Amino acid sequence: MIESCPKCKHTRIIKSGIINDRQRYTCKHCNYNFTVDKLGKKIDVYYITKALQLYLEGLSYREIERILGVSHVTVSNWVRQYKIKRLNDEMHHPTYRIITHNELIEYLKDKDRLKGAGMIITELGDKFMLIKWERFRI
Repeated sequence: MIESCPKCKHTRIIKSGIINDRQRYTCKHCNYNFTVDKLGKKIDVYYITKALQLYLEGLSYREIERILGVSHVTVSNWVRQYKIKRLNDEMHHPTYRIITHNELIEYLKDKDRLKGAGMIITELGDKFMLIKWERFRI
């Protein structure tokens, strides 16, 4: 139940019909008509940030969907909403792995894996994502 008018904050409100399957209310103090906000699924800012980071690192929308569990359409909408642009560099191709803390330590012990490539390690819940770029050989 609505507690107060969003315009004047007065508590004298009554039901006033239904509009688009949503209850409409009228404030008896200021005569303002309003409906309640739709309670949608709110996504944590953490996932938005991670999705945009992964997009900038070169992962596709569908790859981001598989990793984060957020729809590829939603990720596409975020990229459009925040006007994110990534460089189209066809000489580099990112690969990614999702690994545990122990696997990450073992991976980083091998110095040969670290040569000739860029790398980003980002936290992903209780695991880590390792994104690595290697220059294509022509």
